[in-house]
Amino acid sequence: MAVGYLVTVVLAVLIVVFCLVRIRGPQPLFYFSYRLGLVFNEIPHVALYALVVSTALAFSEGDIATTADRVSVGVAAVAAAGLVVVTLRGVRTASVVRAALDDAFGAGTGRRRRPPLARILLRPVFRRRHDVRRVGNLSYGDGGRRNLLDVYHHRSRPEGGSVLIHFHGGHYDQGRKNTQSLPLLYRLAGQGWVCISANYRLRPDFPHPAHLIDAKKVIAWAREHAAEYGAAPEASVFVSGSSAGGHMAAQAALTPNEPSYQPGFEEADTSVTGAIALNGFLAEYFDGDPATSPVNLVRADAPPFLIAHGDLDELVDTENPRALVAALRSVSTSPVAYVELPGGHHAFDLFHSFRFEALIDGIEDFAAWVTARKKSA
Repeated sequence: MAVGYLVTVVLAVLIVVFCLVRIRGPQPLFYFSYRLGLVFNEIPHVALYALVVSTALAFSEGDIATTADRVSVGVAAVAAAGLVVVTLRGVRTASVVRAALDDAFGAGTGRRRRPPLARILLRPVFRRRHDVRRVGNLSYGDGGRRNLLDVYHHRSRPEGGSVLIHFHGGHYDQGRKNTQSLPLLYRLAGQGWVCISANYRLRPDFPHPAHLIDAKKVIAWAREHAAEYGAAPEASVFVSGSSAGGHMAAQAALTPNEPSYQPGFEEADTSVTGAIALNGFLAEYFDGDPATSPVNLVRADAPPFLIAHGDLDELVDTENPRALVAALRSVSTSPVAYVELPGGHHAFDLFHSFRFEALIDGIEDFAAWVTARKKSA
């Protein structure tokens, strides 16, 4: 029996299962499934490449000689079909995003685009662009390395760009800037946006509201300094976040210019033009204080929201973002787009995948609609 080939086939089968099914078993199984799904649910074609190459090598080297070997090939064929199914679920995202935008903002808001096939299929993990410069580790507060941010801007520094601020996830006790949503930051920066990715203070040393105060400081910093990198003087400022960062973004968007969250910079403008929550945890903070839930912070003058969540998210059930969507739609005068991503797991924003590239298209369309409304107001 070709043991090496068998190991490859078994691993491919596990990848398919963990991508297609939400696993919530014992901790070791959950951790293993979560990590495999984190990568291969977004770039299943990489596993398919490995499986095809491994099968070809097994045949060329004469390793497929027994009945057991031939059974392994059959199982590999089934796994390959499963990986194709995972890929097609990602491809479906584009139509789901367009439908959600059209429903929230009017027919024609979501534009049809061709996915960047070469980048997705051949370079999914390479996020950098030659036309974008990253200015790293700029200080925005007195929290040391936890109060540093990175700026991404077009090398030509065109004037008049909008601003996107992103906050990383990590359960509020881990994580760092320049790890999440980089395809989004580089895409927008390549189109003249000024994008900011920021660290923030973490629990348990710094519980709520330290994170929210840091988010407000970043917004204030952007309003003061983003023009130095090409943003318009009165630029639209969008705030976004992944997982816990989505919670931060939603809180910040729903508490504009709140003095209690702006100690020492109470006069700074911390309002935002729009908010984007990706696989966000959008309920009460760890202390259970109802005032920390974005659901309880909704207001009539809330900015437009775009909330995107995977229907197979292992860490945050879809009922969580749906509750905020319902609350916003019942109170806010601004529209809310909710995109439930078919087959999406947690942390779908790490790679240039069919799913995330389609969502980035939607974020561009969302921002264009919001900015146009702002100009016409």
